[in-house]
Amino acid sequence: MSQALGMDPEHQTLLRPGASDYPAVLRRCSEDGRPLAVMVRGNLGVLDVPLLGFFCSVRSPGDVILKTYDLAKTLRHADVTIIGGFQSPMEKECLDVLLRGTASVVVCPARGFNHMRTPKNWKPPIAEGRLLLLSFFDGNVRRPTTALAAKRNAYVATLANRLLIAHAEQDSKTETLCRDALTQGKQVFTLDSPDNASLIELGALPVAADDLTALFA
Repeated sequence: MSQALGMDPEHQTLLRPGASDYPAVLRRCSEDGRPLAVMVRGNLGVLDVPLLGFFCSVRSPGDVILKTYDLAKTLRHADVTIIGGFQSPMEKECLDVLLRGTASVVVCPARGFNHMRTPKNWKPPIAEGRLLLLSFFDGNVRRPTTALAAKRNAYVATLANRLLIAHAEQDSKTETLCRDALTQGKQVFTLDSPDNASLIELGALPVAADDLTALFA
């Protein structure tokens, strides 16, 4: 991974397909067959390694919440790059934990950057070169919508080599995302919990919150 110590947390760059610094992994995402222009803040080097997509539904049962906290504590020092929208309440909580560790993270907001300030606790990991902000949307898009979030999640799932879904409510968009990924032959993991029985029945592989060996096998 390239080093980017001292990066300006507010500096952003528009990357266009065909540019010499356009990361190859981003070519997986396209609109009508054309690669996307993306806006970034932070170190592009975190995209050089396999990406673990992280998702969790807006509502989660108690057992999953406790295990997801343990999961985040395990992941925060893992040699991996975790990518996600980090928009649902549980995803936000996990992001706070991850940023206090050493793992690399890619945050993909469902909005543009032009009017978005970098949160204070995001600035140190950006300066350290282990946090990248990446937007697929026009810079002037101020507010995330359900449609933008769904499109963002689809892009994240496409970029990720494997998915880790802490929990998906039945008949939710997150469950649909899981179905689609499995149909495409992508490996999907979920927390080993009775509340995730429906995901496991779909084909997601259960993992313990404190033992992620299977994730990186």
